[in-house]
Amino acid sequence: MPVPLPSFPSADAATCDRAGLLADLRARIRRIEGAGGEGGRTLPFGIDSVDGHLPDGGLPLGCLHAVAAEDPGAGTGFTAALLARLATPKRPALWILRGRDLYAPGLAAYGLTPDRLVAVRAVRPVDALWAMEEALRCSTLSAVLGELAGLDLTASRRLQLAAESSGVTGFLLDASAGASGGRNQWMAGRPMAGGRTEGLSAAVTRWRLDAVPSLDEEEDAAPRPAGGPPGLGMPRWSVMLERCRGGRPGIWTLAWDGQGWHDVGKEDASGLRRTAQSDSGLWPARQPMSDNRQGRLSDHRKPASSG
Repeated sequence: MPVPLPSFPSADAATCDRAGLLADLRARIRRIEGAGGEGGRTLPFGIDSVDGHLPDGGLPLGCLHAVAAEDPGAGTGFTAALLARLATPKRPALWILRGRDLYAPGLAAYGLTPDRLVAVRAVRPVDALWAMEEALRCSTLSAVLGELAGLDLTASRRLQLAAESSGVTGFLLDASAGASGGRNQWMAGRPMAGGRTEGLSAAVTRWRLDAVPSLDEEEDAAPRPAGGPPGLGMPRWSVMLERCRGGRPGIWTLAWDGQGWHDVGKEDASGLRRTAQSDSGLWPARQPMSDNRQGRLSDHRKPASSG
């Protein structure tokens, strides 16, 4: 009787098996490291130069991220754009405030409308931390942002575990990075503005932002957002990814056109200096003027009343 020959998988089948095995191993590693929820969900920036530095091509969801800003307006605009892509009317985002009210028209310019946002004010840091941990365990929310700074490893680890348990994405916003007179020191390679030493954190990524000058409407390579302030180009940030679990650090100059991000760092041939704007506003950028003065816009946050 003829002996049947053993069958071997085709090259294509073997390649698929290897790809599936690697994907499964990566997912297991992510779960072990706490670098995102089940399924490896991510939020791409839509820019290859940025997404290539992030695990699986996007910002990991269902975990904790830390954002430090040189001025409040830059941090508010950047995080608002991220929250806007996660929040829905059925699963809104929660913003835990420590200071003044948020300015709704400014947030709406980044796509974060009132029907998708819940704001909570906490006077004491301990109350803000408690509120953020409890909110991260609520699966009916899409994301939670807490205005908290200086958390130790234990506190940040509790927030990370809470995010993992529900799949809700958390953001720690420290908008006081430039408050102690050390503006732009991080760009010179120092750990924190003002000479402070940053402690250990369980956050999966750590970002540091600074507002940079925008170009005017004629010089800007990308279209100015509809309804934006006259004469100003797109808002721009110097964005540094300092730490990313499973990814690579990097630095870019990003702009927001009202619909998405643009990497404009390579487009800038004029050599504009990456300097911070003390009063970053709805469009956190500066406009060069003919007499070398630079206009400023009000902060995203509603100014305190004179009374």
